[in-house]
Amino acid sequence: MEIRQYLSVFTKWWWLILISVVVASGSSFLATQAMAPVYQSRTTLMVGQVLQDPNPNAAQLYMGQQLAQSYADLVTREPVLRATLEALGLNWGWGALKGMVSSRMVPGTQLLEISVTDSNPRRARVLADELARQLIQISPAASDPEKEAEREFMQSQVNELKANLKKGMEELTQINASIASATSAREIQELRNRQASLQSQITTWQSTYAQLWNNLQRGTSNFLSVVEPAQLPSQAVGPRVANNVLLAAAIGLVVSALVAFLLEYLDDTIKTAEDVQHALNLTPLGSIAQIEGRDYPGMLVAAKHPRATITEAYRMLRTNLQYSAVDRPLRTLMVTGAEPLDGKSLTAANLAVVLAHAGQRVILVDADLRRPTQHQIFELDNHVGLTSLLLDPGMTLGRALLPTRVEHLYLLASGPLPPNPSELLGSKRMGDVIEMLRRDADIVVFDSPPVTAVTDPAVLAPRLDGTLLVVRSGRTRRAIARQARETLAGLGAHIAGVCLNNLPGRGTGYYYAYAEERPAAAEAIAQTRKLNLRGGVRRPAQ
Repeated sequence: MEIRQYLSVFTKWWWLILISVVVASGSSFLATQAMAPVYQSRTTLMVGQVLQDPNPNAAQLYMGQQLAQSYADLVTREPVLRATLEALGLNWGWGALKGMVSSRMVPGTQLLEISVTDSNPRRARVLADELARQLIQISPAASDPEKEAEREFMQSQVNELKANLKKGMEELTQINASIASATSAREIQELRNRQASLQSQITTWQSTYAQLWNNLQRGTSNFLSVVEPAQLPSQAVGPRVANNVLLAAAIGLVVSALVAFLLEYLDDTIKTAEDVQHALNLTPLGSIAQIEGRDYPGMLVAAKHPRATITEAYRMLRTNLQYSAVDRPLRTLMVTGAEPLDGKSLTAANLAVVLAHAGQRVILVDADLRRPTQHQIFELDNHVGLTSLLLDPGMTLGRALLPTRVEHLYLLASGPLPPNPSELLGSKRMGDVIEMLRRDADIVVFDSPPVTAVTDPAVLAPRLDGTLLVVRSGRTRRAIARQARETLAGLGAHIAGVCLNNLPGRGTGYYYAYAEERPAAAEAIAQTRKLNLRGGVRRPAQ
């Protein structure tokens, strides 16, 4: 599909898209307004004690981050949630609490955030703090009293060694100062012996301190501590009316657009002249708008409204037929539809009128011997007609033809309906009648039944100079139109072109407005048509 085809889908289904967006956004607004406000409280925990170590290594940092991620997942598990509800005496299902709780590890840190969303701000704060407390209680450091006592003992030893190291370093500084000020060799030697002994002691303390500190850090790497208690929220975090409405409107827009494109994809009817060209590989000779009228006579717009722009569309069809028949003049033309209700009878009637307006002697033959309508369109009798000529050898063409209100236009009605239309249309007598009509008129227009409905057009089309296939916009399916074309082509009929009928609105095509055009514009258009027909093109009689 091209860009303008996508745009045409939006243009066609704009009402569906607009209704969907309005309904979705309106429903979201009403639903959001009915929601109770919700509050969020958050507490932050530290995993491990790396921040207390002046020189943490990469392994300690990595281990702390991994543990923080594990604890973040553990917060929303059943043991922690159930223990929290039991501690607070809430008779809830732990699944309900899970929907209120979220947790995450702060990226690049060992911090763990626990958030609780609730309609009650105080309860949100209490739940957040209790979740943190329950998580701490199930951590290894809190669940094993012996390890906690061992950790405290190692911490006391570390503190003692730290004090000894500080005192020893101070004493070593004093000894170094005394050596610098000593005057006797004996005194200097004694000070140096004390210096070596103290330095050895300090080295031992440092080694022991480092070992104890590493053991202490390994034992407390999964230690949890609260660094930011939960606070009482003062403002609601939801529902967010604007966000919800915009999201609903976007969803409505996307869904309605997808539905519109799906409907267009499933709709395989012919809608535009381009569809005719692509589906049938035939020239679209005219595009006729939908004719407004309550009855058949009211739809004969070419006779009743000669200056209307829709009548100009029929003139365009007439002109294009003449151009298409430069090398093969159309003295006899069959107008048929791909399927019933395509508007072939009205097309034949209005085409015959504009042909007569050009000064040609036109005979319109109602060859639809099953459902004839031309006598209703022109408000004439149907007692005598085509079947009379076929069945009564003594019937003359002059007695059968009916003059119409349009100058130069005569109607040969269907006459009494026979039981065997196909046999009559395929008879030798029908060939004689066609020759009589050809000699008596400049052009003979046959209104034939639909191609795919009955076999009547199949026996009539090969005997005529050309066939005009009428398809109805938005109704005739491509497969049906293709079948009609193949049927006519298989019989050797000359398909002059296609007329796209019943185009809706003021969309693409030739002319659509069913209104009286200004006389000056009408005269200008008519003059242009006459100029276009001069030269090597066969002009109709004026």
